[in-house]
Amino acid sequence: MPEHIKNQLQKEIAAMEHELAHELPAEIKKAAALGDLSENAEYHMAKQRQQFVNARLGQLKRRMAELSLVNLANIPHDKAGFGSTIVVYDSSKDEQIEYRLVTSEESDVTKGLISTTSPIGRGLVGKRVGDVATIVTPNGKRELEVLKLSTIHDEAEAAKAEAAANDSTGAGLL
Repeated sequence: MPEHIKNQLQKEIAAMEHELAHELPAEIKKAAALGDLSENAEYHMAKQRQQFVNARLGQLKRRMAELSLVNLANIPHDKAGFGSTIVVYDSSKDEQIEYRLVTSEESDVTKGLISTTSPIGRGLVGKRVGDVATIVTPNGKRELEVLKLSTIHDEAEAAKAEAAANDSTGAGLL
């Protein structure tokens, strides 16, 4: 799991746990002290927030568990998968587009970051250079031909090679 996503989820979990353990009990106690609970809007709002925070906390913890199970060794070396950068030709728009397959937390279509669970992401996962993915979108079908593919493994090797080149030239010794 990308470290920044793990940190982001951990921060949100910590904030939710703090709210649940400290802030909401104080709000509920304060609202209960106002008297009749049947018509006490502050009390009902605090209790609703408590239920929401509990549910959201459960979702976040499940997502952390799911992401921690991702094994990079299981991601193919020769096909599109999580972490891959893919250049496709979109015949319906007559243009080349670059996508990077990421987690749903990282997705940002305007930056070309496509979730592996999105329609485009699901259509591209498992594709090789030369394959055509037919994607059904609200605007109709799109055919995306994979022109170039760089997997997460290719990018890790490139980063290692770059680091080694920097170390051998002394650039990393500043």
